[in-house]
This record gives sequence, C-alpha cells and structure tokens, in this order.
Amino acid sequence: MRELTQTEAIDLVGRFEAEQEIPEQMRADVRMLGTLLGRVLRESGSPGLFDDVERLRIATIHAYTDETPEAFARAAAIADSFTVERADEVARAFTAYFHLVNLAEEHQRVRILRERDGRPDKERATDSVAAAFVRLSAEVGDETALAHLQAMRFHPVFTAHPTEARRRAVSSSIRRLAGLLDEHEASRRNGADERRAERRMLEEVDTLWRTAPLRPEKPSPTDEVRAVMAVFDETLYTAVPHVYRRVDDALQGPAAGGRAPVVRPFVRVGSWVGGDRDGNPFVTASVTRKAAKIASEHVLLGLERTTSRVGRNLTLDAATTPPSDALISLWQRLKAADEDAANDIAKRSPDEPHRRILLLIARRIEATRERNADLAYRDPEHLLADLRVVQDSLVQAGAARQAYGHLQQLVWQVETYGFHLTELEVRQHSAVHAKVLAELDAAAPGAARSELAEEVLDVIRTVVFLQERYGPRAAGRYIVSFTRSAEDLANVHRLARYAVGPDGTPPVLDVVPLFETFADLQAAPGILAEIVEHPEFAARLDATDRRLEVMLGYSDSSKDVGPVAANLALYEAQAEIAAWARASRIELTLFHGRGGALGRGGGPANSAILAQPPHSVDGRFKLTEQGEVIFARYGDPAIAMRHIDQVAAAILLASAPSNEERNLAAAERYADVAATMDAASRERFFSLVKAPGFAPWFARVTPMEEIGRLALGSRPARRGLSVESLEDLRAIPWVFAWTQARINLAGWFGLGTALETVGDEALLQRAYGDWPLFRTMIDNVAMSLAKADDRIARHYLELGDREDLAALVRDEMALTRSWVIRVTGGTELLGNKPVLQRAVKMRSPYVDALSLLQLRALRSLREAPEGAPVDPEQQRLLLLSVSGVAAGLQNTG
Repeated sequence: MRELTQTEAIDLVGRFEAEQEIPEQMRADVRMLGTLLGRVLRESGSPGLFDDVERLRIATIHAYTDETPEAFARAAAIADSFTVERADEVARAFTAYFHLVNLAEEHQRVRILRERDGRPDKERATDSVAAAFVRLSAEVGDETALAHLQAMRFHPVFTAHPTEARRRAVSSSIRRLAGLLDEHEASRRNGADERRAERRMLEEVDTLWRTAPLRPEKPSPTDEVRAVMAVFDETLYTAVPHVYRRVDDALQGPAAGGRAPVVRPFVRVGSWVGGDRDGNPFVTASVTRKAAKIASEHVLLGLERTTSRVGRNLTLDAATTPPSDALISLWQRLKAADEDAANDIAKRSPDEPHRRILLLIARRIEATRERNADLAYRDPEHLLADLRVVQDSLVQAGAARQAYGHLQQLVWQVETYGFHLTELEVRQHSAVHAKVLAELDAAAPGAARSELAEEVLDVIRTVVFLQERYGPRAAGRYIVSFTRSAEDLANVHRLARYAVGPDGTPPVLDVVPLFETFADLQAAPGILAEIVEHPEFAARLDATDRRLEVMLGYSDSSKDVGPVAANLALYEAQAEIAAWARASRIELTLFHGRGGALGRGGGPANSAILAQPPHSVDGRFKLTEQGEVIFARYGDPAIAMRHIDQVAAAILLASAPSNEERNLAAAERYADVAATMDAASRERFFSLVKAPGFAPWFARVTPMEEIGRLALGSRPARRGLSVESLEDLRAIPWVFAWTQARINLAGWFGLGTALETVGDEALLQRAYGDWPLFRTMIDNVAMSLAKADDRIARHYLELGDREDLAALVRDEMALTRSWVIRVTGGTELLGNKPVLQRAVKMRSPYVDALSLLQLRALRSLREAPEGAPVDPEQQRLLLLSVSGVAAGLQNTG
C-alpha cells in the first residue's frame, strides 16, 4: 500500500482533528505544544527523527480512520522498519507528545472550572456540596441536612502501589510546563511577553525530551513518601481549606466570613506510603518512623509559615481592636516561656496585640518541628486552643472578618492535618501474623526471636511511638490483608501484648479487616459478628462510640471471579455488612480498596458512591488513591478542589432518602437479572482463567513479565511465585498487562455473556436507566472497551499460539461491545458521553503507534531461543513503549 502524499496527509490529519470537535482554546494549546515538540525533535533528535515520527503518526491516523487491513499493515510496516535506536527515539517522542496533550487537556479542565466559578450561582456546578445540601435540605429539612454536612467525612488514603509509570523528574517537568502554560495564556495581550513565555516553554519541552523517561532503579519507600509529600506541599495544604471556604461561602452567602463558619473540616488524609508492608520487604519499622517524621516536618513547616504570614498581616491597633482578657493572659504565658523573642516582637508591634500573639505562636510551632521541649506544643489541640483565643478576642472586639478570614483557614488546616499530616496506616498479611505467633507461642522464655518476629513486633512498638510523638491520629489503624477468620484479627492484639510486654504502654489499635477474595467477601458478615465479641475489639468499640472500619478489596475479587461477579459480590457484601452494623448499633465506615484502572474498582468516584447500598455510606467514604490517580486528581489545585467537592457532594447525597430508596428498589427489582449475570459471567471467566496453560499463555501474550522489571515502585510485582499460578500474582500487573496489550480484559470480560444470557434488551435498557449499580458498571465497561483495540489485541494474542484462548477473548470482546452499545441506546461506545469519547478518540491513533513499537519488541523477545540472554535494546524499547502507552491511555493498574 502506497504512502499518502503530503497533501493527502495534511487533509487526513485536518479531517481527523476536526472530527474530534476539540474546544478551540484547547486545540490551540495542543497545536502550540505539538509545534514546540516538533521543533525540539528537529533540533535535539537525531537526523530524520521528526520525519519518521510524522510518517508513523500519519500512518496510524490513516489506519484508525480507514480501518482496512491494508492501512493497518502499512502502519505496522513503518514501525517494524525502524532500527532499534530509531524506534527508541520514536517511542520517546510519542510519549512526550502524550504528556503534552494530557497537560493541554488538564489546562482546559482548569480553564472551564475557572470560567464556571466566575458565573452566577445558578449557573455553577450542580454536583457540588452546596448544590447537594440544597437538594438534601428539600428532603430532610435544613437542620437535619446541616447535621449531615457537619458529620460528613471524606478520607482518601494515598498508597505507594506502583501504578505511576512516569518518573518523578518527568512529572516535575510537566508541572513546570503547566505553570508556563498559565503564563502564556495571561501574556497573550502582550506580544513580547507571549514570545518570552513560548521561549521558556520551548526550553522546558527540550528538558522533557532530554530527561530519561525510565527510572534507572526502583524508588525506595522513603522516595515514595517524598513523592506524596510533593502533592501535599503543592496542592492539598491550601486546596482543602479553600474547599471548606467555598462551601461556607455558598451556604452563608453575604454573611460568610463575618460569622462563624457552618462547615466543619470533612477531609482526612490517610497514607499507606511507608506503612504498607504486605508483600514489600523494604517497608520496615524504621521506614514507618521515617515516613511519619517526614510528614510531620512538612505539615509543621507549612503551619509555621502560614501562622507567621497571618500574624504579619494582622496589624490591628489595640485602640480599634482591643484584646480580650484571655488574649492578655495568653500573651503573658507565651512571653514567660519565650521572653527575648516576646520583647523583640513587642518592640516591632507595640500596639498590635493579636499580631504579637500569632508571631509567638509561629515560634512555638517552629519549636515543635525542631523538638525543642521548652517551647514545643504538646499536641495540635493546644495549638488550636491558642488560635481560638485569638479568634474569640477578635470577635469580641468587633473584628469578626479578621477572626473568620485567613485565621479561620489556618484553624481548618490544623484541624485537618494536625501535627501528623497523614494518618499513617499499617498493613500486613494475616499469614505473617500467624507464622510469628506460632514461633512466639512455642519459644522458651528468653529464647532469641527470628528477624521476622522482631520486625513484626517492632512495627507495633513504632505505632506506640508515633502516637506518643505526633498524637493519637498519627497512627493506629492496623489493616489485616487476607482476613479469613476472626482469629486473624484477634492475632494483632495478641502480638501487641508480646510487643510491649506486661509493663509497656499498650498501643491504641483499630484493627481493620480487609476482605479481598470472593469467598472472603461472602464470609465477612459472619467474621465481623464474631470478632466484635472479642475482648479487645469490644473495648475499642466502647472507647470509640462503637465505630468500626471494614476494608473491601476490589482487585483480588475481580481477578478471582471476574469483574461482573466481583462488582455484584461487593455490592451484596456492603449491603449485608451495613445491615449487620445497623442492627448491632455500630457506626460503620467502609474502606474501598480501589485502584485507578476499571479492573480494580476505578472510574468516577462520585457515581460509584451514589450507587452504594443503603446505609453503607452514611456520610463517610474512605478509599485508596494510588499511582497516576493521585497526580490526576490532586496534582493541580483547581482540579483537586473540584474532585473533593464532587466526592463530598456525592457522600452527602448518598444518604438522601430518595437515593437510598432508589438503590434499594432497583436492587430488589433486578435481583433476578443480577443473579443471572453473576452466574453467567463467572462461568465465562472461569472458562478462560481456569483453562489448562492459561497462566503461561497470559504471560506470553502480554508484557506482564517485563512490567515487573519497570522501576515503578518499591514493592515487588508478585508475592514470590512464578507465572505458573495466578493465585499470588498481584492485581496491579494483572490489570496493567491487559491494558498494555490493548485488551483491558480485567475491566469487562464476562459482561457480554452475562448480558446475552439475560437476553432481554428492553429490560436491560430499563435497568440502565433505573439501577445505579448497573449503570455505573456499563459506563465503566464502555470506557474500558473504548480504550481497547481489537486490531492490535489480535496481534498480541497471536503471540501465544493458542487460538482457542485467543478466540475466546476476541469473541467476548465483540459480544460485550455489541451489548454495551445496545444497552446504552447508541451507535458506538461512549456515544452518550461525548467529552470522554473525544478524549479517547483523540489519543487512540497515537497510542496505536506506541503499541506497534511495543509489539515489535515483544515479538523479538518472545521469538528468542529458550535460554538465550535477553536483548537489552529490545527490552528497553518495550519498557519505553509501556511508559508511553500508560501516558496515552492514562491508566495503568
């Protein structure tokens, strides 16, 4: 097949871009960034690189729009024609392009958010906390709605699960480019400023191109802690109080800022980074202590600087704003403890009592960070008490706007983050606890303990240490993965007694069961009913007003029985656990162990929340946030605020009587549909994964083994077993590998058969409209399938030399695609979600280019003689393409 002429190529690309209906401002950003990258490729790439990139780009667009075997073969032939060195450069070029397109798309989202914020209230988002409050009030009354709002909790937990394929150095370059893109937009009215901004952007794009896209080695757990700290420093520290402020402004109207806020802090940030040791031998008790220390240093430095800044601006004269008696008393106490500094501050602010107090408080926060026992605050509650003295004094003096302005945001920051920043959680496998207890129970008095036993006990001692140093919220949740009996949970309390001894300080532990597999989810209610009778559990329930947290794993259950059966099992487990908790007078928090990809519970969080069973949310929602999801949701302040606002709105509305009644009625109405789908999808899934030789076939037709060599995170990709068994393969490489092969099997396999077995198209369309759980499942599968590609998937599947399994996968993909389109009532996938459809279509041909490069590398590696050394150049090309495809699809694990 001949190559297109230049005129035909220009026309093809123009038509392709026009069909995507990209907003003009975003189109201009993409065009500008692409032009800058092209210039960099000409200046910094090897001779002819730009032309080769263009050849492949045009060929893949042609193959995507033409859909003929000849067009696809032509694109594949171009990819195969490159030398390994040139293929390496081309892969890097397409990956850089995706980073720039993702940036332009993010910038467009921020632009839209800013425009929306500038509109009148009635034109603003209908899925905000303020809008949700109005809707809830209409159902339950203002007083009850306010009680719901003030008791609400959103608890994201950042994890170090290795799903972020790009290096931190690359992420930093992209963030700098984001700032320059803002500057460029602001400079468009001035030609000289615009040219200067473009020059600086060109420099940064050149830096991005020259930065090695692959990490040379795996990050350490401490590196992962610092990566998460960057998100806190750059975004969350200021974004969270801004969310509170926006909600309060919306609810109080003109009175906001002039009286006490009605909003109470509803965000709590958790972290597994440095605490999750399930299958990660590199996370030790020492690492956990370091993680807590780093987090505390970051938040205390932030509080110190904020307090100092608020204090410096609080230049209120005593004549206009007289201090209260309590403020004068506080000054005397602070002065006695820090006399030289107090005298110096008094000289510089002789008649500004509120300013003087805050500047001394800033010094005490600094002393807390530096562990200066003479001045340090014992805990955040004492700091809050001092800040409230200042606040009350301002109110009494008639300066309410100063009391509830920037000072209130500081109060919110202390209430949200304390001195610990993130509530650090420990996780360990139940089998490890059982093994250590068996050793300890059998050991003679004084006998030496194994290294594993000492480490497990030292972790519990570390929890005690962190609680004493940073406060009770700093640590205390102990998650037991693969909880399969009440004994698995009681074992943690037994270990605690060994750890501290009869005279030691017992840790305050909230032992959290993690139910992961299909069988574990079904057994969960019985296990919970048994464990709450255990003495330590019962005592902890009494101490916390009968609060209990239960974690549900989305990943292993999906790998266990397939995505359809897992989703239905998770819903049923939540419903049963919630009913048990209500009957037992327990305040339940369900902790959702969701990943970024759809095979691991990913997808829009707000729609998932609104589809939960009645009373399974009750104003509290906790979930894991990991890898690329952390930076996608929290990397930009405007997007972070929007995400938190949307999720909080869904949490508030989930408990609305109308929402709970709808979910309950739908679950009852479509119970037979659910049962049919469950059985049919599970049977279909087992026909694949339980087929003889499936595990090695899976490893051959995907880059699963190679993904394990990517330096994504500190944790190993598997729990120590080979690909002869999938049982202990972690869910992340399971999902990641199928995504890379453009199959996305973990997100949809079995749904087509399930829908076909139900067979009633009209019934399924009604379910799509009436049943939130079903609608969420269908929408997520539509997105998963839209990112898959049968043409490319076929070539991956051919690598396995198992036509029976390949046909099974391709037939189910076609069946699922057909049924999803019919159920949603459209003519193509995502037809009812045009913005999302545009984003997928815009990227697809460029992802195809990287997939073709990955295929050639994978074929070379698979065709090598058994026992031959791995070709390092082909392996590097494959890993480069993995990073690029992840950037293009914006999903890994």
